[in-house]
Amino acid sequence: MQTSEELIQIEEKYCAHNYNPLNVVLTRGQGVWVEDTEGRRYLDCLAAYSAVNQGHCHPRLIKVMQDQCARLALTSRAFRNNQLPLFAKELCELTGYDMMLPMNTGAEAVETAIKAVRKWGYYVKGVPRDKAEIIVCAGNFHGRTTTIISFSTEEQYKDGFGPFTPGFVVINYGEVDELQKAITPNTVAFLVEPIQGENGVVVPEAGYLRAAAEICRQNRVLLIADEIQSGLGRTGKLFAYQHEGIKPDVVIIGKALSGGMYPISAVVASREVLGVFNPGDHGSTYSGNPLACAIAREALRIIVDERLPERSAELGEYLLTQLRQIQSPYVDFYRGKGLWIGIVLKKEAGGARRFCEALLAKGILAKETHENVIRLAPPLVINRKEIDWMLDGIRAVLTV
Repeated sequence: MQTSEELIQIEEKYCAHNYNPLNVVLTRGQGVWVEDTEGRRYLDCLAAYSAVNQGHCHPRLIKVMQDQCARLALTSRAFRNNQLPLFAKELCELTGYDMMLPMNTGAEAVETAIKAVRKWGYYVKGVPRDKAEIIVCAGNFHGRTTTIISFSTEEQYKDGFGPFTPGFVVINYGEVDELQKAITPNTVAFLVEPIQGENGVVVPEAGYLRAAAEICRQNRVLLIADEIQSGLGRTGKLFAYQHEGIKPDVVIIGKALSGGMYPISAVVASREVLGVFNPGDHGSTYSGNPLACAIAREALRIIVDERLPERSAELGEYLLTQLRQIQSPYVDFYRGKGLWIGIVLKKEAGGARRFCEALLAKGILAKETHENVIRLAPPLVINRKEIDWMLDGIRAVLTV
């Protein structure tokens, strides 16, 4: 077997350098633990950016995947399959929406939502053709397609990739007054993350989403909640918007929808919104394939059966409370909701990367975001004993 160092060299030679991963080469995983090529174990505190909420290689998902692979994996949407209608029914019943549209990746689902609300704006609201505007927030992260990076405020995401797609208005995150002022007769939607993940687990003030939803309702603007990272139990509710007691017009779901086993995403909305699509308007060869749908059905059942949102709420509160007791000269403050926490470092701390490398040496996998934030997002199947073990390592790194 090749060593980690040999595999890293091969990757550096043959893979485009669009990522800067920590230098650990993983070969297997179970629950919250992963193992590298040399057999060293690590506690995963990233969960593949919340795609593995159910834990690595959940046995129920493995069985469903194996069973469905042996039957039928792909038909394309040129034909029907027996898994898609059941998945659609179960997802709509779980979320309380009329219709869903399955895709493969989070970015594809965001693109789908953009197309849906634009067409809704033209055919239902009556916005002049090609004049639709969507309001977004500074610090957003919704994906990497050309259209999505067009409204990113992170310059690196845009550098060298223009020209960009028009039709987006950027306001500051968490500012209700700015939302009100930005709305025009051509505004069709407000696209927002209930908690900004890639921006450093930024949690808005209580009441922000509720106020935004009311402003959208008053102005006949669709509220789109991007729950790709924040959804499916991560924040202590099935969806983060539920902390505010609202119901967005459109919800974008991905990542943990398959428990990390297969790419699948979805958009859920009312019949008025998703009903604008006609045959030929939108699609993807792999969308709604029977393998993905079978896995997603089981992934959703695991979230409900194992009470993962409730676990996240309880253990996330415990973890955040314990972190705040760590007196570190490097930490500015801690923030988060559920098992989704950002350790915000002081500018003079020298960046988050070196702390993530130090955590790696102690068997803890975490990843920096926006240079000065250490993000913690372990699989939701983690237990208190494992959290305590993780806290010992974090404490050692932050107080050295």
